[in-house]
Amino acid sequence: MLELTKKILTKVSFDALLFQKELFKALKWITDSNDIKKFQEWCISEFSTLHPTIIKKAFAL
Repeated sequence: MLELTKKILTKVSFDALLFQKELFKALKWITDSNDIKKFQEWCISEFSTLHPTIIKKAFAL
């Protein structure tokens, strides 16, 4: 499921609102803290130049 989420985020990264919606949706079902950390690192490496504020907001919760 995490791989599917990564594909979705990559496809919707052109739209900030859609990206934010999908990112927050993904964080609702990821329960393992290790998976969340890996997902956060991936998001930062892939999208930190496009959506830094959204990523910081999502993982600050």
